Amino acid sequence: MNAPVSDADLPAHVERALAGFLDRAGEEIVRTEPSVRAGIEALSGFVLGGGKRLRPTFAWWGWRGAGGDPAGPDAEGVLQAVSSLELIQACALIHDDLIDSSDSRRGSPTVHIASAKLHADRGWLGSPATFGLATAVLVGDLALAWADDMFADAPLPAATMAAARPAWRAMRTEVLAGQYLDVRTQATGDASAEAALKIDKLKTAAYTVQRPLHLGAALGGAGDELIATLLEFGGDVGVAFQLRDDLLGVFGDPSVTGKPAGDDLREGKRTLLVALGLQLAAERGDTAAASVIADAIGNAELTDTAVDAVREALEGVGAVAAVERRIDELTGTAMAALDRAHLAEPAPAALTELVVKATQRTH
Repeated sequence: MNAPVSDADLPAHVERALAGFLDRAGEEIVRTEPSVRAGIEALSGFVLGGGKRLRPTFAWWGWRGAGGDPAGPDAEGVLQAVSSLELIQACALIHDDLIDSSDSRRGSPTVHIASAKLHADRGWLGSPATFGLATAVLVGDLALAWADDMFADAPLPAATMAAARPAWRAMRTEVLAGQYLDVRTQATGDASAEAALKIDKLKTAAYTVQRPLHLGAALGGAGDELIATLLEFGGDVGVAFQLRDDLLGVFGDPSVTGKPAGDDLREGKRTLLVALGLQLAAERGDTAAASVIADAIGNAELTDTAVDAVREALEGVGAVAAVERRIDELTGTAMAALDRAHLAEPAPAALTELVVKATQRTH
């Protein structure tokens, strides 16, 4: 018998729900074809190997804010539904790491790197890198398929699931559209602030905060007005979350973030930080700073010394301060929307704490 779901122990409950689902989901196919166990274990290890659990947490508090009762009969079903968001996240991250040619995630080898090593260690035929790429695509696809299964099988009334389904569908489409926009922007070289913000809104804000809140609130029976206010709140928090991520991508401590400093630059990410750096350097006529920033974007061989030079340039032209101001502004407008939402207690305090964690974090 599962322990009652409690607000304070929510991450542990999410972990329990994910572990139980992953065990069940893989049982039949592993019995039928044991060789797929490695791929399933790669997904399970990735999902259960860390993460902030922000998306299920925002969704849970959307449900609680709409009047959901953690001691009520729907709590376990809601836990399963919101925990499925972590499988959407797994799909996005596994594919992101492949798209960006990232070697590490959370301090461990990425799925495609670990799979390539497995191929090499076993002495299999063909290219280890190609095997790693193919495995990461398939493991990410499996995460997306199982996310649908976990959500759809949540033990909740049909009317409750029907109310939440539009949020689920929109979120899946938006995150994939955001990923495509990110790839396309890198290919076109669009380094404008407008392009960076479009990606932030679609790729991060929508599926990190907005739609999880929407999903949770819909599960709690929220009306259109409350959902609209939560979408406004979530949009601002989500963009602020991504802007903090952009800063950490250049200035973060690798021992804390789990990724090498400067990886966003090496991967050619056109973040708002980079866009403002180039814009402000041009406005100031600082050609040296503009050159340092521009030359770093997409340079896979960027050294730590070169990353230090980019940091100095971004700080010197005022881009870092501008991004910090934008984070503060977005946090302020988000909190104003939260006040207008008049959520059931204790959701306002919990969401306020989540805003701080999302926008002022160090990893």
